[in-house]
Amino acid sequence: MKTFNILLSAVATVAALVGVVPCKATASDGVRAETLESNKSITRRVYEEGLSQGRFEVPYAADFLGHGGRNTFTHADGMAEAKGWREAFPDLRITVDKQVAERDLVAVRWTAHGTNTGAGNGIPATGRSVQVTGTTLFRVADGRIAEEWTCADSLGLMKQLGLSAGPAAAAKTDAGAAAAP
Repeated sequence: MKTFNILLSAVATVAALVGVVPCKATASDGVRAETLESNKSITRRVYEEGLSQGRFEVPYAADFLGHGGRNTFTHADGMAEAKGWREAFPDLRITVDKQVAERDLVAVRWTAHGTNTGAGNGIPATGRSVQVTGTTLFRVADGRIAEEWTCADSLGLMKQLGLSAGPAAAAKTDAGAAAAP
């Protein structure tokens, strides 16, 4: 019996180290592994279907609340913005780089690629290709996205589009202004 307990302990330790939870097992916080995988699948659809393909059929809760910077937004506001990104970047593709799920939360690290050939979300068409990374934390309730917090490299996006002057460009402009008659 003692040998069996040692073997069981060793298997549990290895499983914990590699993040494996056996089928029909319960994660340490009481959430079934199947629920965690389902939540990850739902949030992955935001990027793979919605933003990358323009198919906005991901289930959101009726009382969804989004957070971006200092602002909060509704589901309708978020869908309008998502459609604006698709208008500005018709070839937009977002890959999910990493997902981590715990309880009702799913963290997603993503990378967006696209060419700005259209106008949308206040961005004029520049013809430039961009790559931007970001992180979103989702809260899922009853199989629907109930809340999200997003942080992306907006300044990097604007610089890649040539819509934000960096310090070197600002210094050059100031020097040129001083030399002008």
